[in-house]
Amino acid sequence: MKKTLFVLLSFTAVAAGCTGVEHKSSLTEPSIAGSNSLLGNWTSSTLIPTPSTCSDFKWNVTEQTASSAKGSFSASCPGDLKFTGVAEGSLASPTVINWKADGNASAPGLTSCAMKLSGSATLSTDSIIVPYEGTTCLGNVKGIETLKKH
Repeated sequence: MKKTLFVLLSFTAVAAGCTGVEHKSSLTEPSIAGSNSLLGNWTSSTLIPTPSTCSDFKWNVTEQTASSAKGSFSASCPGDLKFTGVAEGSLASPTVINWKADGNASAPGLTSCAMKLSGSATLSTDSIIVPYEGTTCLGNVKGIETLKKH
């Protein structure tokens, strides 16, 4: 009888242990909802840009909500164009931000001109992969930059 009672109590304890609390965690799918994950300075460091790409992206995120982020933006583009403006993005999924940057570009010997970049960036745990396309007063640009938080 003691053995049967022991087996019954053991089975009950094991069964109760199987109804635990489930915990989910993801290192590959960050969310900006309720966190400050995007606030701060993000920069790229392309060593050798190609002729039709921009480089040296800098995005200083100063505003963030659960579904968007905004801040100052700068980049260097072909023709010695220095682009400054504002970039903003909205969350399209837990790991994708649709973004755009609008501002002005300047270069030695040129007057300031309007410039636009846009794309769909992919968030990871420590970087943002930023495919982009855009227009400058010297022509179209297209490329991919990876930004890291600093």
